[in-house]
Amino acid sequence: MSLFIPPDYFRELDTREIFPNPARALEVELGCGDGTFLVGMAQEYPERDFLGVERMLGRVSKTSRKINRAGLTNAHVMRLESGYTTGWLLPTGGVSRLHLLCPDPWPKKRHAARRLVNQEEFLSGLARILKPGGEFLLKTDDQVYFEDALASLGARPQFERLDWPENAFFYPTTDFEQHWLESGRQIHRARWRRVS
Repeated sequence: MSLFIPPDYFRELDTREIFPNPARALEVELGCGDGTFLVGMAQEYPERDFLGVERMLGRVSKTSRKINRAGLTNAHVMRLESGYTTGWLLPTGGVSRLHLLCPDPWPKKRHAARRLVNQEEFLSGLARILKPGGEFLLKTDDQVYFEDALASLGARPQFERLDWPENAFFYPTTDFEQHWLESGRQIHRARWRRVS
């Protein structure tokens, strides 16, 4: 079943509650939108498991239908808020890669604290859930959001920034990214590794 409903929203999940084989790599996409990236990754990497997190019901339904139509058993989608999911719900050391692609930039200066990369709940949770050597990958069209992310992650010794050359590995374009590229905007990207 493509829709994942946690057995309990008020405790940390065990990896086996999400997918049955804890030996497989688990990748998480926060704010998975219409599921384009999630489904593309799950098709390209059948040996890995993928969990999409999205709070908008319509997007969750659309992603679930895409997963089902593709017949994927290595992808689920969950309806929940990203900060809480990262900060409290996902298993400690259970995530190989976390993807945050074109998040809400909260462009007004007075809303800067609402940016996910500025929230302690998210940053502490990210350090907790990533396996040693696990990666956090970010793409955004917003320069200020990108600078905030560089400052936030750069101030944490648990993370080291990695190079991310163009076409370094298969990485589908999201619906939001495609929209911004067609509008002539630049996409900023960065990749960090969880230091053991």
